[in-house]
Amino acid sequence: MTLDADVAAALERLRRARGARLKTLVNDVLREGLKHMRARPARVERFRTEAVDLGRARIGSVDNVAEALGLAETEAFA
Repeated sequence: MTLDADVAAALERLRRARGARLKTLVNDVLREGLKHMRARPARVERFRTEAVDLGRARIGSVDNVAEALGLAETEAFA
């Protein structure tokens, strides 16, 4: 098995910090990772946006962007 450099470095730091043998540490890490990967994903709560009545639209349509911007800037539009 070949480890990526970042994984090997992280394992080595953890091995030194724990004073453990590499074989024991790798097995422990793999067990934890496998347990995590087998676990069911946490239930995701659905996001809901409540509707709010903003009243009547001030302009009839925003199809004409120039007109909508002109009205927003209180310009008279011809």
